[in-house]
Amino acid sequence: MKKILSLSFVFLCLSAVIFALEVDEPELKTSGTETIEFINYTGPHKVIDSISAIKAIGSDMGKKIVPEQASTVGNKDKYYVVHAVDANEKGKLDADILFIGKNASVDHITNLRRIISAYLTSAYSYSERDADTLAVFITVYNAVYRGKYDVFQSKYKNVVMKNLSKNNCGLSTTYKEWPGKSEIVIPLYDVNGGLSTVDTSVISDEKVVDSMQDDDDKNVDKRKDLVDLKEREADDASDKAKKAEKKAENEKKKLDEKKKEADDAKKKAEEEPTKDNKKKAEEKQKEVEEQEKVVEEAEEEAKEKKEFAEKKQEEAQEERKEIAKDQKDVQDREAELAKMGSEYGIILSDESQMLSRLVKFNVADGEIIKKSPVSEIRNRTIYKTGKQYMAVAGENVGNGTIKLVLIDDNNMEIVSESNEVLSEDSVLVQDGDVFYCVIQDGNNWVVGKYNAELSLLLKSPVSVMSSTPITITDSGIVVTAKNGQLRLLSKQDLTSITKEKKSVNDNAK
Repeated sequence: MKKILSLSFVFLCLSAVIFALEVDEPELKTSGTETIEFINYTGPHKVIDSISAIKAIGSDMGKKIVPEQASTVGNKDKYYVVHAVDANEKGKLDADILFIGKNASVDHITNLRRIISAYLTSAYSYSERDADTLAVFITVYNAVYRGKYDVFQSKYKNVVMKNLSKNNCGLSTTYKEWPGKSEIVIPLYDVNGGLSTVDTSVISDEKVVDSMQDDDDKNVDKRKDLVDLKEREADDASDKAKKAEKKAENEKKKLDEKKKEADDAKKKAEEEPTKDNKKKAEEKQKEVEEQEKVVEEAEEEAKEKKEFAEKKQEEAQEERKEIAKDQKDVQDREAELAKMGSEYGIILSDESQMLSRLVKFNVADGEIIKKSPVSEIRNRTIYKTGKQYMAVAGENVGNGTIKLVLIDDNNMEIVSESNEVLSEDSVLVQDGDVFYCVIQDGNNWVVGKYNAELSLLLKSPVSVMSSTPITITDSGIVVTAKNGQLRLLSKQDLTSITKEKKSVNDNAK
């Protein structure tokens, strides 16, 4: 999202420390629609789950789904799906509802989408690419309509609504609000519909697309992928419509035959009004009426399939036009940005926690060109190291932890992190080509010395306070020891040059 900073940035120099502006980022607002920006945890983790393990959460639930049968699958403390279907209620949609339980650890929208995608692939045989596309739109759709119970009520069957709550229906844009407070609705057009199992029209309505267009890249690629899916839906529905029309024609022929048989039976009953002839005439007329219903159903099916195909084709054509326009706008914007003078800086992403993020901005007017997804930089401090930036990042929340990280200047994502855990109050100080911070060592905190590649070179034998300042002097490194005493440490081996004060008890001895 593009924003204008009203205050000037402090520029990054090659080895100079950067301090963020002490103002929070303005809330994102757009005219006429709600802007959706997912707030993820983007710092280091205590345990990193593999992509396959994350996807297994969704696929394990999906393989237990029987499309025509309502059911609940999964672990209610972590992730579970209510397959809410009711063939008896007409006119509204069935749905799958993914609940994120109170003990779930998902903290990034990418991983949540992986779970949804794997579920769709397993439950309904979508290709991985189509499922990935649907997962993006499903999450944005649920974020747009978060807490809008009346909107869900207008579209979904009672079997769906009895599982939704007014406060938690949909998906929060903040990962901290996901556990125990998420009811992600996946609209089902036809549980046996193949490509059309998930209702692509519902998850890509005007408000959803408007929200996606607010991103800098306007989500062009994913929107193209959904258009491609809709076109295949149209082709599939068109084929089914032709088959349904052919079936209707065959049933009409059968109806004509039954009408002739009924007319013959009626004439015979009139000419020879016996009990058997009358009964046969009645039976033949009943067969005609039953066949008329069959024909009516076949014609209705053909009509529905044809209208569905036309609807999907029209949507695809309109969306392709809009995407082409947006793509040109993005290309023009990129060309314009390439001409701009730009710099890197950090701004506050969470003023209450004093967390920051790296941004690239236009030096002429302060407009943000690009934002790092890493929003947990601590102590408003980063250092330039080649084409990367070093920072202390992370939060002690859920599976999160705090480490020393390197953020690249292109994608502005974490490309490397320390093996060691840092204090959440740790400063980061540079001295030439080495860096100092406070790291965990068993139950204590010590000073760690790192190179620009995040390799730990030394750790102090002296325990320090977790929030100790670190001051570089000509004679050494000044820190506050665990007992509160100031210590001067040697730069060579981080041993204490300052002698430890003797306690009162020691003097008494």
